[in-house]
Amino acid sequence: MRIGLFFFLIALAALGLAAFRAGGSAERVWGHRGVLDGDFVRPRAATILGDKLYIVDFTARIQCYTLDGDYAGVTFTTPDFRNGRPSGLGTAPDGNLLVADSHYHALRVYSPDGMELKVFGGTSGREAGQFGYLSDCVQDDDGNFFLSEFGENDRITKLDKEGKFVTCWGRNGTGDGEFQRVRALAFGPDGLLYVADACNHRVQVFEKSGAFVRVLGGPGTEPGRFAYPYDLAFDPDGFLYVVERGNARVQKLARDGTPLASWGSPGRAPGHLADPWAIAIDRLGRIHIIDTENHRVQRVKF
Repeated sequence: MRIGLFFFLIALAALGLAAFRAGGSAERVWGHRGVLDGDFVRPRAATILGDKLYIVDFTARIQCYTLDGDYAGVTFTTPDFRNGRPSGLGTAPDGNLLVADSHYHALRVYSPDGMELKVFGGTSGREAGQFGYLSDCVQDDDGNFFLSEFGENDRITKLDKEGKFVTCWGRNGTGDGEFQRVRALAFGPDGLLYVADACNHRVQVFEKSGAFVRVLGGPGTEPGRFAYPYDLAFDPDGFLYVVERGNARVQKLARDGTPLASWGSPGRAPGHLADPWAIAIDRLGRIHIIDTENHRVQRVKF
């Protein structure tokens, strides 16, 4: 009796792990490699603005799509991309598009049709108003901008709505409040700032002042652990999703880091991922995964 119960519990645990790890089929898979409108060459960042999905790829094109993957007729680039292309896209509360012009040390604000409206920064350096490699930007409801950097500066900088320097925090390292390659930022429904600290294989959480709150994850393949988390976002119900470049999956977590589900595994077929860099979540809770080395987008709902 005890032996039978033991094997039953082992099978039940295995079934639970399989359910957590299962990828399964995507609701929709679209995109292929190419340089024409609607094509991709290694898409690397995405954001949703209203009912449109904006994606930037390694050709530096920022393209606009419907949420079903149909090209929406908008393609534009930053003024110069000979040194490199943007690596972060965000949505401003006023309905404009935030572009982290990474190699040009600038935050650019665009209208939905691609008209440049504002530019902050543009000079490399460590001083206030100067930036290193800009990886991402988010804006809070008060209009403050939060920008992440790595390389020359491993830090987060806060600007007011006019682009004036407020504060910054962080340095290279592995301790609380230290960073190794911040790749993405997201505000949670609790008003806290969640930070994908990629090479430390974790998510750090801060108040808007920069005060450290907690760490989620750590290196590993187990549920709730990460391998190079490259992007993160919240769904309408307040759950956190983290895309891992190293583990080729997306995890769903509670805000305290409790793992709830996972989707994806390495590969080329639908339901598999190759070097995923980014995610964007729409108002229906559907996760649009930027499947970078497969030159496509996969849409799933956990």
